[in-house]
Amino acid sequence: MTPPRPRPRRSARPLPSRWCGRRARDLLAARGRAGAGRQRWAGSSPPAGGAARGGPRAGGAVMDALSRAGPRPRRAAAASPLPWGRFAAWIDCVCVVTFDLELGQAMELVYPHDFRLTEKEKTSICYLSFPDSYSGGLGDTQFSFRLRQAGGPRSSPFQDDGRYNREAPLMLQREAAHYFGYVYFRQVKDSSMRRGYFQKSLVLVSRLPYVNLFQCLLQLIAPEYFDKLEPCLEAVCNEIDQWPPPVPGQTLNLPVMGVVIQVRIPSRVDKPGSSPVKQCNQENLLPAPLVLPSVHELDLFRCFQPVLIHIQMLWELMLLGEPMVVMAPSPTMSSEMVLALTSCLAPLRYCCDFRPYFTIHDSEFKEYTTRTQAPPNIVVGVTNPFFIKTLQHWPHILRVGELRMSGDLPKQVKVKKLAKLKTLDTKPGIYTSYKTFLHKDKTLIKRLLKGIQRKRPSEVQSALLRRHLLELTQSFIIPLEHYMASLMPLQRAITPWKNPPQIRPFCQEDFMKSLEHAGPQLTCVLKGDWLGLYRRFFKSPNFDGWFRQRHREMTQKLEALHLEAICEADIVAWMKDKSEVEIVDLVLKLREKLVSPSLSLHSFLSLGGEKCGTWITRVPWKTLFSLPGGLGNSGKFRVCVKSSELGGSRDVLRLLRLRWCFLPVFILNCSGHVPGAGGKALERVHSHFQRPGQGKRPLECVHSHFPCR
Repeated sequence: MTPPRPRPRRSARPLPSRWCGRRARDLLAARGRAGAGRQRWAGSSPPAGGAARGGPRAGGAVMDALSRAGPRPRRAAAASPLPWGRFAAWIDCVCVVTFDLELGQAMELVYPHDFRLTEKEKTSICYLSFPDSYSGGLGDTQFSFRLRQAGGPRSSPFQDDGRYNREAPLMLQREAAHYFGYVYFRQVKDSSMRRGYFQKSLVLVSRLPYVNLFQCLLQLIAPEYFDKLEPCLEAVCNEIDQWPPPVPGQTLNLPVMGVVIQVRIPSRVDKPGSSPVKQCNQENLLPAPLVLPSVHELDLFRCFQPVLIHIQMLWELMLLGEPMVVMAPSPTMSSEMVLALTSCLAPLRYCCDFRPYFTIHDSEFKEYTTRTQAPPNIVVGVTNPFFIKTLQHWPHILRVGELRMSGDLPKQVKVKKLAKLKTLDTKPGIYTSYKTFLHKDKTLIKRLLKGIQRKRPSEVQSALLRRHLLELTQSFIIPLEHYMASLMPLQRAITPWKNPPQIRPFCQEDFMKSLEHAGPQLTCVLKGDWLGLYRRFFKSPNFDGWFRQRHREMTQKLEALHLEAICEADIVAWMKDKSEVEIVDLVLKLREKLVSPSLSLHSFLSLGGEKCGTWITRVPWKTLFSLPGGLGNSGKFRVCVKSSELGGSRDVLRLLRLRWCFLPVFILNCSGHVPGAGGKALERVHSHFQRPGQGKRPLECVHSHFPCR
């Protein structure tokens, strides 16, 4: 019996399977009809009933044309093969926290439903999503927190190959062991509630420190969610699941709830202090009504208003990784102040821990309040007055009051002794015994004060302040960069048949001597004890993090230069008087380098250029097949071939032979396209590998945005 023909939908294309159900119409309206069924069509025939506007015949013709065209290269933002893959590129999950009269803060909803949070993480998120102290204020509040991940690493639907962290600035890298929480808390009177108040928080949990983007997103979706509840949240999450992944250096249009947010993802190669993103008019981007100048930068001038005259001291405390408590009247002020403090070291990464908002219910409360050991290197933001007593043994405490915008410079807090921090009505101030190494920049304070008198926009004031902090950090770090570069061996010392030379050790005394003729005094007008500041910096976690990162990058560069020297060597002449055992030994050494943790294949391709393919094709193919120990089946050896060298059937046949031996074959294509005859040969390889029954290992295109599968 022929099954009844399904009734045609209003949409011209079918919904994805996870959208089917009672809320399909709401979800369809949120996502938009254009391209709703594009992914379902790829590689399969359209459903009965006419999936395309031209009817069944038109749909079949389209699919026939696609099948005749053969495999097509995919875009960089190709959909993840796993459910919620694109969503997980931005957000791990969305949580809804409500107040229960019997349980207190309780987790009402986690979306997607299959995302797993440990009970410890759920408890922490519940407490961090509500103000820690009583506030009679009604309305909406936004703030953020940072949470240590519990239960060890776990898999994610987002298949991250590490590209984002390689290309993003260090301070914007995806967190591996922490979650960021972005909160929209609403407290309003509601007579229908037993307590008389409606109290609920919508929380975005992510590993990305995009505070501006996610707070902007919450402003759009939270008010709508509180009215329409879960159906609205499902629709928004499905919209986010269509966003392209965050690629450093790209300007993206992110549609949500009828609004298009345009953002630019910062890149590591961006010039520090460059101007914010402007409206982009590229052909592939639609006009965006909402342009975010930055995904992460806060209004520094507004955050630092009460402490402007002490900005030099705060910068030094952050540079040295000193423990600090920020006591504020609200979670908003607490989280913004902590994030502003940790960002003032840019482009240097703040390598210590920080908690923009911290409560007495946190699992690490005992660790931070104990007096039996020194406080850890961390910046915590708190609002509960109880912390004044429990954390008064900390060496640096910043207490700020409510911000009052006026036409004059706000009242500046004073530096006070820690002994005065005893009562609950402690006045705002910086309670510390720290003595600064550098003098204040009075010129900066005068410029900012003049800007207030002239009613200069806060954005301009923030730009001035950020520029000052950037130049200060660069003046401090450039001598370290120059000295570190001098420890690198000369390139002429790298020979193809010997192990690469080692990086010379970092000697603090030698560095101090170099400051006499190449110190920060050449680029910075500030006077003071620069040598003392450097000596203190060497003992801080920030120096350790900076040194490890630079040493890792230099080691990878050395390995790449060594491989490049091997590639440029006359291998044919070298092999003439060598036995097959020696040749095999050389190939095995190359394999060890390719699979070395210190040098991934991608790192070699990006650092060492295109020459590994040139070298590997000079090794006799017979030698590759005769390698002992099942080299092909190890899954670790990779054959790299330049696409420009694929000029004929013989090269294609060689690749096929390697393919049948289950050797992963990589087409080295740094230009992003396949030129000339090599392109034709590569197409033949693609078409051959797309046939059924050709094994399990695909031909992969490395260092190109178009993986061939």
